[in-house]
Amino acid sequence: MPDRNSNWIDLRRDPTRGIETLRAHFTGHAYDPHWHDSYLIGVTEQGVQQFHSRRKRHQSRPGTVFMLEPEELHDGDAVDAQGFTYRMLYLSPQQLRQQLARESDGELHFAATLRDDKQLAYAVWHCFDALWHDHPALIKEATLDRLFMQLAAHPLWRSETRPADRDRLLAQQARDWLIAHHASNPGLQAMADALKVDRFRLSRLFQAQWGLPPHAWLVQWRLSQARRLLATGSAAADVAATLGFADQSHLGRWFKRACHLTPARYQQACTNLPDPG
Repeated sequence: MPDRNSNWIDLRRDPTRGIETLRAHFTGHAYDPHWHDSYLIGVTEQGVQQFHSRRKRHQSRPGTVFMLEPEELHDGDAVDAQGFTYRMLYLSPQQLRQQLARESDGELHFAATLRDDKQLAYAVWHCFDALWHDHPALIKEATLDRLFMQLAAHPLWRSETRPADRDRLLAQQARDWLIAHHASNPGLQAMADALKVDRFRLSRLFQAQWGLPPHAWLVQWRLSQARRLLATGSAAADVAATLGFADQSHLGRWFKRACHLTPARYQQACTNLPDPG
């Protein structure tokens, strides 16, 4: 085990289910604001894990379960020199909808970011262990069933009805436009011209809706796609070219800044491919 006073991160990926498990320790600053395209469900093991999400500051202590939705902006910091250690599961929206039998309910939203729930913490902890240590399939399935049974509890979820007003629709159109044109490194003016709106107004609406200015949001989207492609074995150079990064080094700098792992190390952890060094 590395020195408890140093920052470290270890990630593994279940080859059958595609569920990533991550265990990490940080002192000081851990993460800049970012988001994932998965549901994040974890437990703080040691120390105080502080982060911002939903425009609030949260502090997760040992045994607390923390839960973040796809595209939910968050950061991370330690509150003292002791730092904090946590374990976390990455669950895809498709997995949750399938397992919770809520295919027709649209998006699933957590009712709270933190929960002091011993049964849920137990389920997360043991599901993590089964996947992390690659236990036999029967054990993995049993721990996943226990986890999804806990997640099916009604108090964990909330309904969210957001009116389809003009500003929100415009922000959605801008997001879709950025994704469609991601490989060409689009400019804000080009997007504003395409959507027939003033670029300053569009920038304000975009940040109000998605929490980041358009260029920063596009970087996060590219990184989420890079994780998917790297996890399936795509070469880092091909991933960089596909997603509009200037080159492989450009991808590597952003990826390490966001994930604290190089693309090569992340891919090796996910696929068991030989580490190119």
